[in-house]
Amino acid sequence: MFEDRSYKRTFYSAPQSVESLVAAFLEPGLIVLCFLSVNAWFGEPVLRSTLTLCLLVFALTFPGRNRFAEHPASATIDVISSWTVLLVILALCGYATNSLGYFEEPVLLWWAGLTPLVQVAAVEIGRQVRRWHSRKAASRRSAVIIGAGALGAKVAHALRDIEGVEFLGFFDDRSESRLHPEAATELRGSLGEVSDFVRAKSVREVYITLPLGSQPRIVQLLENIQGTTASLFFVPDVFGISIIQGRLQDINGVPVVGICETPFTGTNELVKRISDIVLSSLILLLISPILLAVAIGVKLSSSGPVIFKQRRNGLDGEEIIVYKFRSMRTQDNGRDVKQAIKGDPRVTPFGAFIRRTSLDELPQFVNVLQGRMSIVGPRPHAVAHNEEYRKLIKAYMVRHKVKPGITGWAQVNGMRGETDTIEKMQARVEYDLEYLRNWSLALDLQIILRTVRLVISDRHAY
Repeated sequence: MFEDRSYKRTFYSAPQSVESLVAAFLEPGLIVLCFLSVNAWFGEPVLRSTLTLCLLVFALTFPGRNRFAEHPASATIDVISSWTVLLVILALCGYATNSLGYFEEPVLLWWAGLTPLVQVAAVEIGRQVRRWHSRKAASRRSAVIIGAGALGAKVAHALRDIEGVEFLGFFDDRSESRLHPEAATELRGSLGEVSDFVRAKSVREVYITLPLGSQPRIVQLLENIQGTTASLFFVPDVFGISIIQGRLQDINGVPVVGICETPFTGTNELVKRISDIVLSSLILLLISPILLAVAIGVKLSSSGPVIFKQRRNGLDGEEIIVYKFRSMRTQDNGRDVKQAIKGDPRVTPFGAFIRRTSLDELPQFVNVLQGRMSIVGPRPHAVAHNEEYRKLIKAYMVRHKVKPGITGWAQVNGMRGETDTIEKMQARVEYDLEYLRNWSLALDLQIILRTVRLVISDRHAY
């Protein structure tokens, strides 16, 4: 079920390129435009500090999230929460750099209140334009599927969920016993009848889901259908594979379908790294007194080093060293690493406190500056645990397609603390893969905000 959902989203319901481009620039563009408009309304000049703030905001919010297909209530909540997180980050930046005095207070207050209203209105306009375009295109986007097997049935479900597509049925030569039960009820004919049906019904899209073993039939079918004006799509059977950032690429004229790829390429990689450097630098500056206090507490509470260095797997599975404040009397870092449990005798009293409040993780912001980790990403596990779980959990190592994080999507969804069963680890991995499929800077900011709330109220860590 998990893989099927991602496959449908990646290959069949992906937004049009124009819509993706508009969504990418809409949020950062509106935020900057609102600030410049309010600044002009109050008669303030455009100074270097003004342009610096605009560039910082644009970098933190680009690319924007596509909210046009979301429910209006969900989109509104997402806009407000993302904007709140951004304001908190900007306030921390201003406090740390003593630059809040460069801007007039009325300008900032009006900007803070006006921006989410403008964003919500723009998203609603975009949603209505999207619906209008889908209704207008509905009569032109009729579709049929060649191949009435399990793959064809999955494609049919995906097409029915897309507004503006009218699914007309299946075509197949195989006996009824070899057809999928759902597909058999909508069978329209054999492969030899496809081209006539396409012409008669003015079908716009034909999806071929036949197995590769049917290559001669596919060649003959293509020759017949290419005499029509229908668009042709070949659907590879990759169900059962956890698809991460699936996309079609071109390698010197050779089409290649990407199945498992990091979301951090090109602009995304630059945005992710810049946000990590800016945020981790500010956070380390702000928490430096806390770091000193915890270091003293660790040193006084038990003998041993203040910092515990553990081997973990990082980007692409490469081994890295991760820093933590030592919370145990022992330092397990070999072949066998036992996870901490509730009431673990290895944990010191002060160690229990810093583990419960996640203060032991704070030195990992140094790992972020070093480029070994990211603020948000799948939590790194001990090397010994990776060797164990990679054999037990499907697609476990795919989570290493990105840098490990101090916090992650799994942790803010209840997968924090001990994973004492294979089911718990499986759930954590599924959340990590979902993060890879849906990454955006807005999602990172949302996870950071939820992590702050979680540290205050959660009691799963020990």
